[in-house]
Amino acid sequence: MELWQKIKAFVWSKHFLKHSGYILITYIVIVGGTILYLDAFTNHGEKIKLPNLVGMPSVKAQAALEELDLKMELLDSVYRPDLPAGTILEQDPLPTSKSLVYVKSGRIIRVRVSKRTRLVEMPSLIDKSQRFAESVLKNRGLKFRIQYVPTSEANGAVLKQLYKGTEIKEGTRIPIGSVITIVVGENESGQPTEVMDLVNSTISEARGRLQGTSLNFQIGSCDGCLTGEDSTSAIIYSQSPEYLEGVMLPAGTTIMVNASKSGN
Repeated sequence: MELWQKIKAFVWSKHFLKHSGYILITYIVIVGGTILYLDAFTNHGEKIKLPNLVGMPSVKAQAALEELDLKMELLDSVYRPDLPAGTILEQDPLPTSKSLVYVKSGRIIRVRVSKRTRLVEMPSLIDKSQRFAESVLKNRGLKFRIQYVPTSEANGAVLKQLYKGTEIKEGTRIPIGSVITIVVGENESGQPTEVMDLVNSTISEARGRLQGTSLNFQIGSCDGCLTGEDSTSAIIYSQSPEYLEGVMLPAGTTIMVNASKSGN
């Protein structure tokens, strides 16, 4: 009983009450300050409606997000040649209209955009034949032009591969549709000649155009041609090698054509 009286007297003493008050005030200040800080730091109660960015140009989408005090981050680009470059394809988070979720200021919106250029690796064509090199480049979606240089050996083989006038190494990634210059060794007599487009010309006209060049001319077929006059006036509808702008043919190459008297 006496112990209980002492405890009661201590609890109600000025010393105990004063220190208890200090502890309570300190607790209120710390907890209250923390709550206020977290509310301000996390923008408690703030709700921003996230717009639908899909289909918008990235520049326009970024401007729209900046007006809402939001940020945009590019995740990657997806090859879509049917769309203008930089079109938004995906966004994370989804727009509020679909997700029913609101965001707070400063939130980073991650997007994927379209690109119209796809990269391919440059193959190694050195010491390969010209025909093989052309086939490989076509299969990879690359264009080419041929440059012949005199050589005492490696006739018809690729000596260099150039991109924009500079040698390009195997494995270098370049856009599809790029033009590659392949330098081919040539030790045959006569100068290489650019292939001509003979389709829709008459056989007589084609012979005249090839006259004086180092190329040979041969008729593979002439549909409906019965006389010599038919043959000279027949219209060419196909040729081999085909016409490709800028492609050079070695001296002595034979251009074989197919023609028709009716022009069909």
